[in-house]
Amino acid sequence: MKYVLKLEELAMTALAIYFLNQHLLGLSWWVWALLFFAPDISMLGYLINTRIGAVCYNIFHHKGIAIIVIAIGYIMNVEISLAIGILLFAHSSFDRIWGYGLKYEDNFKNTHLGML
Repeated sequence: MKYVLKLEELAMTALAIYFLNQHLLGLSWWVWALLFFAPDISMLGYLINTRIGAVCYNIFHHKGIAIIVIAIGYIMNVEISLAIGILLFAHSSFDRIWGYGLKYEDNFKNTHLGML
């Protein structure tokens, strides 16, 4: 079953990257490749403590938040919001392929997908 879930996340990542390709905002692909990993900056919250680290990480890796950002961009016709939401969604799906889920407050390695 774990294999099927990873394939599902891979499909969501690929689909999000396809849609991101439709909203490049005039930036070249190498910039988007760098931006793809930008949500991981949220891990700096762990330098303060595990609670703040988990909150920061989860805000930037929650698919529901990504969908809200996409919806706002779509409804208000704000292309940058749409692109940021798609990027967050793609990154979150990509992380879940490797087992990095939403974090619990006790330990970075304790995720909603299990222990890393």
